Amino acid sequence: MSHLTSVAETTLVVRLCQELIRVPSVNPEDNPGTDLTGESRCVEWLAHWIQTQFPDAFIQTPEVLPRRPNLVVRFHSDRPGKPRLLFAPHTDTVSVAGMTIPPFGGDLSQNRVWGRGASDTKGPMAAMLAALHSCREIIPSLSHEIWFAGLAGEEAGQHGAHALAKSETFDLVIAGEPTGLDIVNTHKGSMFLTLTSRGIAVHGARPELGKNALYPMADLLHSIQDDIAPWLATFEHPVLGRSTISPGTIRGGSKTNVVPDFCEMTIDVRTLPNQGEVFEKELFAKFYAACPNVEIQAFRSSPLFTSPNHPLLQNLVSLGSKPVGAPWFCDAAVFAKHGSPAVAMGPGSIEQAHTKDEWITVEDLNLGADFFSRFLHTLR
Repeated sequence: MSHLTSVAETTLVVRLCQELIRVPSVNPEDNPGTDLTGESRCVEWLAHWIQTQFPDAFIQTPEVLPRRPNLVVRFHSDRPGKPRLLFAPHTDTVSVAGMTIPPFGGDLSQNRVWGRGASDTKGPMAAMLAALHSCREIIPSLSHEIWFAGLAGEEAGQHGAHALAKSETFDLVIAGEPTGLDIVNTHKGSMFLTLTSRGIAVHGARPELGKNALYPMADLLHSIQDDIAPWLATFEHPVLGRSTISPGTIRGGSKTNVVPDFCEMTIDVRTLPNQGEVFEKELFAKFYAACPNVEIQAFRSSPLFTSPNHPLLQNLVSLGSKPVGAPWFCDAAVFAKHGSPAVAMGPGSIEQAHTKDEWITVEDLNLGADFFSRFLHTLR
């Protein structure tokens, strides 16, 4: 028996992608480029659609930040105690500033659906939802209890994933991301660092009376280039390659004729699953050696590794997918850190994510809906 999606289901995945794009859910961090921020509108739309299509589903919308909820859905199962499978795309998108197309248009042209989130990650979300819809009659009897979550804040802070991962565990989590339907079972982690040096502000005509905060930061910047970056490159992973460091921004002082009393630099460090716990202490020690009084603030996202031998990953492989690594990070690592094996996958290309004219092809949407439907059928 073929499990390919029908014409109606193909239309459904395209329509879902369009409708999701038309519900703004821009992450409010940094410069969102619009006042239409937060995930609440998208969660309300999803909750209504799922309740209409799956009357027996148990739906919750817990807030993880003020007015920024998760959507958590547990579909009806014919018996308790089954292992759990979670489909987990994120509902937030990046900024719409600088886009060259209507960000919330969801227009269909050139066999593409256009708009912010088309690729990352409302297209993958639509494919998951369309597959669940096509399998709605068999979901209760599957070998796994099926869950769906629309997670808040993946693009900055991963707040939704942390909240759900702390309260629930799963046999496998599939984070929705545009991977060309490959299985990202390992990816780099990150540390976003803010380094601050302090000085004493005085008139620029008498700099000897003060302390210039730019000089020690300059020493640290040279150390990153000459010592720390080559040291990081000695850490290597067989799939992900080398660990890296990249200074991103630097600012300091208030005006030209005032000795700067502060200097702040932000740094992007990409980490590997096999670096070990002592790595961060060694890295910070090198910062302190170059700039003894530097202040360090760190936001961390863990690297990911889920064994390709996991039984459900073997189901995915049997359908034509393959395990791969990625240089970026996502919510999958949050669940893995809390004890739930996790991967990232979905239709579309990461090359289209965050772009000024973001799109996903109709073909990719159809392939994604079909793939996830066939995957669910392997659980019969």
